[in-house]
Amino acid sequence: MPTKKNKIIIVCDNCLSRNYTFTKSSINHSERLEIKKFCPTCNTHVLHKETR
Repeated sequence: MPTKKNKIIIVCDNCLSRNYTFTKSSINHSERLEIKKFCPTCNTHVLHKETR
């Protein structure tokens, strides 16, 4: 049985710009995604969090 993949958007913690999209399995990962990625608006590496 294939797992359901949900499209998620992650937001910069500093400037709140929506920079990246990912797909994530809702069955395997129930917690919110937090990744340190490059923000082109801030021009630095910043923590990005998943939105709902």
